[in-house]
Amino acid sequence: MTHVQPITEFFTEIWSRTSEPLPPPEQWVVWATAAAALVLITFGPSWRLSRHVVTIAHEGAHAFVALCTGRKLSGIRLHSDTSGLTVSYGKPRGFGMILTALAGYVGPGLVGLGAAFLLRQGYAVGLLWLLIVLLALMLVQIRNWFGLLSILVSGVVLVLVSWYAPTEWQTATAYLVTWFLLIGAPRPVLELQRSRRSGQAKTSDADILAKLTIFPGLFWVGVFLLVTLGALVLGSWWIGAWSVSDLPKFGDLPKF
Repeated sequence: MTHVQPITEFFTEIWSRTSEPLPPPEQWVVWATAAAALVLITFGPSWRLSRHVVTIAHEGAHAFVALCTGRKLSGIRLHSDTSGLTVSYGKPRGFGMILTALAGYVGPGLVGLGAAFLLRQGYAVGLLWLLIVLLALMLVQIRNWFGLLSILVSGVVLVLVSWYAPTEWQTATAYLVTWFLLIGAPRPVLELQRSRRSGQAKTSDADILAKLTIFPGLFWVGVFLLVTLGALVLGSWWIGAWSVSDLPKFGDLPKF
């Protein structure tokens, strides 16, 4: 019992932190984290490093959808050049394979959208712990050393912030991660099309989808871009303190 009690108290404390909604941060925090995310994404050196976060979300989305559609997951690899590979087995064609191939490029934006929804409900700390759980689940499927290092570093940073940082810093970190996923998701799609145009991405997700469906690869690039931009717009609406109640009522409109 003496060994079980500290563990029970630890998880009780985590549940207490994650299940308690927090008041929204001041607007300057929301937009400062958005600006910081934008700098990370648009500045070349920082993007080359931070892009690994998008790759983790990309490959995690492939893995999640593969499992949900009944495919057998073999492993995930994350590479130092920010590329990745998720291997699953099942029917080589069909709806499950299409959804699995589709999930990668839209994954970071949709994860960011889900994170924005949690932030809108006040669960900033809960979001951080949920991301830690998802990283832990990915960890058991990692099949190379760099991938292991990427997941461990990301997880340790989130654990340290979630357990030791003041609530204000936890909230700011949750907003930064969310903005980064939302704003950063469209950029790999644009990079994909550049690579396809130069003939360097013949086995990309878009080209795999072209072989699985009647639509060309460019169509699927357009789908990726539409979904990621849509997630960015909706997610920004949710966490930018805009709501339907903020819009002018019909009776408040100026009369001419």
